[in-house]
Parts: sequence; structure tokens; C-alpha cells
Amino acid sequence: MADQQPPKDVNDKSQHEQDMGRRNFLKNTGLVAGGLVGGSLFGGLISGGLNKTNEKNDKTAGNDSTNGIEITQARQFFTRHQDFKVLNAATELIFPEDDLGPGAIKLGVPYYIDKQLAGRWGVNARDYRHAPYTIDLKEVDQTAGPGGEQSILDRGMIFLLGLRKMDEESQKRFDVTFDKATEEQQIEIMTDFEANEVKMKGVKASEFFILLKQATLEGAYCDPLYGGNINMEGWKMKEFPGAVASYANYIESDEFAKLDPVSLRDYQGH
Repeated sequence: MADQQPPKDVNDKSQHEQDMGRRNFLKNTGLVAGGLVGGSLFGGLISGGLNKTNEKNDKTAGNDSTNGIEITQARQFFTRHQDFKVLNAATELIFPEDDLGPGAIKLGVPYYIDKQLAGRWGVNARDYRHAPYTIDLKEVDQTAGPGGEQSILDRGMIFLLGLRKMDEESQKRFDVTFDKATEEQQIEIMTDFEANEVKMKGVKASEFFILLKQATLEGAYCDPLYGGNINMEGWKMKEFPGAVASYANYIESDEFAKLDPVSLRDYQGH
């Protein structure tokens, strides 16, 4: 005799209970988009006015077009499109396009940073992460006091806080978002961040700027395997040969050998 199937309304009720169970789990564990702790002090740091602005312009992770440049990569960490647009503008300001070669955007630097923040580096997985911390999250003015990576916030949180603070400063000073501000206005804001003249919670503005600058340069000159340095253009500007497996064919030569750059993908077959 064939097994009897439960009535359809029973199945619907069971599915509804499963869905509610998942929602309660996410709510009770404090998980929100971006890996931040909702309802806690961490979540409070990045919530506020900026979370409510440009909501209609926010997009899900996917292909982006920035300044007419099509990049066929997908965002993994940044869920708010506005945050990523600020990152684009900031990295391009640090590493601009000129007569020598492409800038940060064409080199894929923003996507490199996005990928790193989505991985172990973004959550400081290999760092010592226990108290005491030198940064007081309740203190508004972080322009003074000891420095170094002694914040309770991980790199992903620091990037979100820093980028949104830059956007906030731009709107407060010039009534435009950071990505739409003039180059002179952007330089003014970033100069103040570098000089630690902007008040932030949880991390010093200067430490965020150092982190942003470091990640930008890494993205410009990393192996393309990691998402930046598209087409090895960063290496070509430096005439750096890249990940050459062996120099045995050139050691005995008296002539200078100018080599085309090689990525890890080239000789690993990926």
C-alpha cells in the first residue's frame, strides 16, 4: 500500500515554521548583511543617517560600471553600492591614472580590496584578538591616544566606518557625496583623515587612512590572481617581471633581459 502524503496545508505549515525558525536564528544571533553584529555596539557604529541615504541607489553584488569602465567582477563584501563608489573614488585619488599607466579603478583595486575584506584578512583571522584594547568604542574623539592596530574592530568594520565617515564629511562640508565631490574637495577630506583631524568612533581616522593606502598599493601591484593589477598593468609600469618560476636561462647572459610579466596563473595553468 502506498504511503499516504500529508495534506498540503500541513506541508505549508511545516515550511512556514522552518522559515520562521531561520529568521529567529538570524535575529537572535545578531547576524546582518556584511557580517556585522546587529543590535550591538558594532552595529550602532555603522548605523545612522548614512544607512538611510541613497537606499534607492543601493544594488546587490554584481557587475559594476564606474566612470564608464566596465568591470566584470562581482562584489563579495560590500553590499551597499554607495560604500563601493566611495571606495572607488578614494583609491583612484591615492593611485590616479596618468601618462604612465592606469589608475586604481582600471587596475581593479577596489575589487581586490573587496575580495580581501570578504576573506580571512577582513576579519583579522590570524591576528591576536583579545583584550585589553586601546580604543574605547564609546569615546567619540579618537584623534588622540595610543596608535597601532589595537581596536576591537576588524578590518572589514574599519573600512565600512571609514568610508561612510568620508561620505558623511563630504555631505556635511560640500553637500555632495564623496564620489561626486571635486578632486580638491576629496583631497581636503582625505588630507584631514591622514592628519587625524576627523573624529571617529572605534578607530583613528589616520589608522583607517593608512589601512586604505596600504590596501590600494597592494591591489595595484599584487599578482592578478588576487583580483587586482588587471592585465599586470601595474607590473608593466614598474617593468617588474612578476612571478617568474626560474631565471636559469638568463643568469649567464651579459645583456640585460627585459621580460614580459608573468602571473601565477600563467605557469600554474589556471
